[in-house]
Amino acid sequence: MEFQDIYQKLISLLNETNARYRVVEHAPEGQTELVSHMRGNLLSQAVKSLVVLVKVGKKESRYYLVNIPGDRRADLNAVKALCSGTHVMFAPAEKARELTGCEMGAVPPFSFNAQLTLVLDPALLEHEELVFNAGRLDRSIFLHKDDYLKIAKPVLTQIS
Repeated sequence: MEFQDIYQKLISLLNETNARYRVVEHAPEGQTELVSHMRGNLLSQAVKSLVVLVKVGKKESRYYLVNIPGDRRADLNAVKALCSGTHVMFAPAEKARELTGCEMGAVPPFSFNAQLTLVLDPALLEHEELVFNAGRLDRSIFLHKDDYLKIAKPVLTQIS
């Protein structure tokens, strides 16, 4: 899957579901704080999407796409507790790219991969819109939170 495909897949999904969104073009940037300044959004409404690996026992590995506010840090122990894991860590970059189809920093808060469970920190819902890179480093989406919840159907739990 090419990285550009995720952007097109995301836009198609938002259009098909009549989501309330807008696309903003900007210089390529994947760091939440820097891109938020370029887009003009609050850091607390920016979605930081991280791929996390949770080991359950010695043989089972589960992957989560963890979405937290841009002004917070991920609570990996909370993610581990989600599935009674025994070990938790950020997924290796190559595996994260394989699961998301995106470069790190461009990952949207949507999972297009059955192996990647989507989790959202409810603190992101304090704003009317979520703001995130749209599968590319040079495009971002402002999406109404109700539309996001309806389309993405994430697991909601405090993870930051």
